[in-house]
Amino acid sequence: MIELKYVDKRYPASPSKLYVNELTIPTGEIVGILGENGSGKTTLLKTIMGIGEIQGGEVWIDGKPATEQYDRMAFLTEEGSFLPNLSPMQYGRWLEEFFPRFDRAYYDQLIDDYELPATRKIRTFSRGQKLQLEICAGLAKKADYLILDEPFVGKDIFVRQESLKRLISSLNGHETVLLTTHLIDEIENVIDRAVILDKGVIGADVYLDDIREQGKSLKELMAEVRQARPKIRMSWPN
Repeated sequence: MIELKYVDKRYPASPSKLYVNELTIPTGEIVGILGENGSGKTTLLKTIMGIGEIQGGEVWIDGKPATEQYDRMAFLTEEGSFLPNLSPMQYGRWLEEFFPRFDRAYYDQLIDDYELPATRKIRTFSRGQKLQLEICAGLAKKADYLILDEPFVGKDIFVRQESLKRLISSLNGHETVLLTTHLIDEIENVIDRAVILDKGVIGADVYLDDIREQGKSLKELMAEVRQARPKIRMSWPN
């Protein structure tokens, strides 16, 4: 379970900021972290991962700080965390040394499933291949928490669809997945819940089944959050 309470994160000489009064994400949920550019999506994910300091509040992963749970977490970003001068085979050996739960046999299987060139340097890969490699590494870490920050940016629709399909089909149901993306239509039928950020605060936190019952779409809900923006800004603490 992920728990945030009274979390305040700001950057010196920057308008970027985040304030979360309270947010709880139970184990096993697939949650879309949505919002416009600059709304605080990446800041929220990094805060949950324990990257950088916060000015106030608490963040707990199963009752412990994120820094004590790194072996149970995988952070996938559009930039990639791979080492570009290594091949996937060499990268797998590196991951095996640093992540105790890393499943090398499963990683090799995924590399083969994606038909990635196992001995070619990663820097020569296409953007789609790099995304697929990130997914292979993330899943093979056997992480309980998968944190994905805009992993599909710049990828063509076929790579996005196949990568998302493989990612979801590889889950065993016990993982908690947090995903930021602008591709609302493509993830609307995948996520269980949507947390919509606006100017650094949570404008809406809903389960998809609930908004479907109301006859709404995610895009409509995001439009409502945007229209309520003056009210949301007032929720910042003094």
